[in-house]
Amino acid sequence: MANEDFYKVLEVSKNASEDEIKKSYRKLAREYHPDRKPDDKQAEEKFKQIQQAYDVLGDAEKRKKYDLYGPGFDGMGGGGASYGHPGTGPIDLEQIFGGAGGAGGVDFGDMFGGGFGGGQRRSRPRKGRDIQSEITIPFHLAAEGGKYELSIHRGSGRETLTATIPEGIHHGATIRLAGQGEPSMTGGPPGDLLVKVKIAPHPYFKRDGSNILLEVPIAVTEAILGAKIDVPTLSDGEVTVTIPPGTSSGAKLRLRGKGVLNTKTKRKGDQLITIKVTVPQSISEEAKKLVEQLAEHIDENPRNNLWQL
Repeated sequence: MANEDFYKVLEVSKNASEDEIKKSYRKLAREYHPDRKPDDKQAEEKFKQIQQAYDVLGDAEKRKKYDLYGPGFDGMGGGGASYGHPGTGPIDLEQIFGGAGGAGGVDFGDMFGGGFGGGQRRSRPRKGRDIQSEITIPFHLAAEGGKYELSIHRGSGRETLTATIPEGIHHGATIRLAGQGEPSMTGGPPGDLLVKVKIAPHPYFKRDGSNILLEVPIAVTEAILGAKIDVPTLSDGEVTVTIPPGTSSGAKLRLRGKGVLNTKTKRKGDQLITIKVTVPQSISEEAKKLVEQLAEHIDENPRNNLWQL
């Protein structure tokens, strides 16, 4: 993905607005989503490219740097892995001074080669510095967990690593890859790689804690008469739900246990379905007459007593 044109990946021009980029991203993410094309490796790779491109172009600051420096902008302090430069993390004073003496104080005898009468001492091996990176993972991977490949700068090139994404991880969480940080300058173990996880939006699911939210449109006739409809779930395909007669927009249905794992309680949340009654924009004359006849037989005004004090 290093030399990939992010604008071409999202099929937009370089002058595209934020709305145009978001609209194209949603269209492509829906088309190549793993749920729609299971076991299709090419679609999976394309989906990953789309996520990576949107992670940059969907962020105004990253997009500005990308336009200035190109795909390598993240190696210029604009994102991706950083290598302990100022501002990237806490400074290890013991590493700077080469070791601690006594009860945690700086051993200046070590610092100046033992010139203060204490004799020559060798500093203890210190762990290398941690480095930081950031990834954007698909919605379903965050919910279900799995493996995710990421690349970081290593010396003059890039290295591909595999991170294990725990089931139910939340947006902004940090994963630690032990031993993948900077090497120690004193013979100690290397530091760690700290990966901040962002979760890409889903074409139609949303997440509220451990619950999955889904808005489902139904026809006026289904709302009046009731119906059985098929709705998607995150991991169990489509399930059939019953719409009770007389259902109004905003009504909610609950599918228990169809949500995301709560990492604290070790239980899955629910899928909450919000009903949205849709009205056709145009109907035939015959249908219009039938609706007028229906109106004559329904003695109900939903606004009765609504605004009375």
